[in-house]
Amino acid sequence: MTSKRNSAIVVLFIHMAVGILTGCSAPKNGAPDAASGAKSSFSVALLTPGPISDHSWNGGAYAGLLRIRDSLGADISHIQTKTPSEFEENFRQYGAQGYSFVIGHGFEFQDAAARVGPAFPKTVFVTTGGTRTSANVAAISFAFEQPSYLAGMVAASMSKTGTLGCIGGTELPPVKSGFVAFAAGARAINPRVRIITAYLGNWEDASAGKEQALAQMARGVDVIYQNADAAGLGIFQAAKDSKGVYIIGSNANQNSVAPGVTLGSVVIDLPHALITVAREVKNGTFTPRVITLDTRSGVMKWVVNPIMVSAIPARTMHLVDSLARAMADGTFMVPSPRLSPEGK
Repeated sequence: MTSKRNSAIVVLFIHMAVGILTGCSAPKNGAPDAASGAKSSFSVALLTPGPISDHSWNGGAYAGLLRIRDSLGADISHIQTKTPSEFEENFRQYGAQGYSFVIGHGFEFQDAAARVGPAFPKTVFVTTGGTRTSANVAAISFAFEQPSYLAGMVAASMSKTGTLGCIGGTELPPVKSGFVAFAAGARAINPRVRIITAYLGNWEDASAGKEQALAQMARGVDVIYQNADAAGLGIFQAAKDSKGVYIIGSNANQNSVAPGVTLGSVVIDLPHALITVAREVKNGTFTPRVITLDTRSGVMKWVVNPIMVSAIPARTMHLVDSLARAMADGTFMVPSPRLSPEGK
């Protein structure tokens, strides 16, 4: 009897221990685990405003986080956030846990980083797409207008209706500047081209993206430049389901999302951008500043869909290649005309 009773006590103790350990290691409600904190001397966290399954802005940043883990041996964590209060809450939790480097992936994270940064001076906070800096807060600014200008040239050369569309998630300054440059590039090919611009009000609703794409097609749009993250997948679907309509991807190389109708992608090499900054943080050489990344850095690029090369006029291909080289060596600057209120 004593032997059986002792065995039962041992089994019960093991179950209790496993339960305690499991409870301590699992984050709750998608928040970082404040009890465990960072485990390594170098730890990196990423906050994204949308799902990393978008094949675009958020997926590219997560790929960068994984490269930091694999190349720099960092402990990593990722949280998808939706509201400004969540931005600040999770910044604070990561700071309290002693993370070395925390990335708020988007222009919209700037205010939260500015508020939280002073409370955690040993943590470097960086936002992407922004311009705000302080003692331990920096920003990465992407020259989205450069490859967007080239995309506009290709779009105008492929349009039969002379009407192009731009669809964004929300009207953030980096998104808008890309659309303005796209329009300028298009008008370099066809001065009379018409541009119809719309914003969905969110970054996740693929159905809304599809509906807006179909609405633009009904107005004669036959090439759409989208920058809408997960919602953009609905725009790709609309183009696939329609005849004679092309699409241009953004943020990541999206040429494989709908290869038969995608002319190319305006690409940000987010893994390269993020690991470059992470390496500075780890080495102790990082200084807070606005880090501008463009075609010269290799981070920004226009990537033509190889399947579509033969369909794009040879003259346009030569001109785009020439201007891409000129942008990279600093001899060509993208003009910045303004769109009218209706984006035309």
